[in-house]
Amino acid sequence: MAKPAFSLCVYCGSRPGVDPTFLALAEQVGRWIGQHQGQLVYGGGRSGLMGCVAQATLAAGGRVVGVIPKALVEREFANHDCTELHVVDNMHERKRLMAERADAFLALPGGIGTFEEFFEVWTWRQLGYHDKPIGLLNASGYYDGLLTFLKQSVAQEFMNPWQMELIREGSDLERLLPALVQAAGFAPATRLDAI
Repeated sequence: MAKPAFSLCVYCGSRPGVDPTFLALAEQVGRWIGQHQGQLVYGGGRSGLMGCVAQATLAAGGRVVGVIPKALVEREFANHDCTELHVVDNMHERKRLMAERADAFLALPGGIGTFEEFFEVWTWRQLGYHDKPIGLLNASGYYDGLLTFLKQSVAQEFMNPWQMELIREGSDLERLLPALVQAAGFAPATRLDAI
């Protein structure tokens, strides 16, 4: 298999949620990665949005790198279909390896684990630990409340406006994904067999 054009780390739920548009969104993101010769880096599970984005990436011809802690292999149903599946000792190792393997980061709808991963990689960027682009895909207004809260934090001067500018937020994956990949210094190629 050829070297991937880019590696996108996707944070998302290990559950599907109640709104079927979220599963459809995860499938679209995975398909986009595969069709543009990319590589998905994610939490290594095969359930929920996590499993959906991985299977869609593979089906579209992309590579998938899964990283999962030993303690979650059974709980999150480790995805043995991954191109690479790394079983690590703990969550810290999982997040470190995912960040190292990624050129950019994207958060889809999810729960507390997704929030924690998104906020950590955002914190690392504002501290200068990396300079990789970070996206928040606000599908169906899922993150509206969070974005309102973050703006309140800026208004109360617990955050600066420039910190908000470190993340790219949008509801249109066809605009957000190319913007992230290009900001990481890559041109998202299109697979000839996907045309």
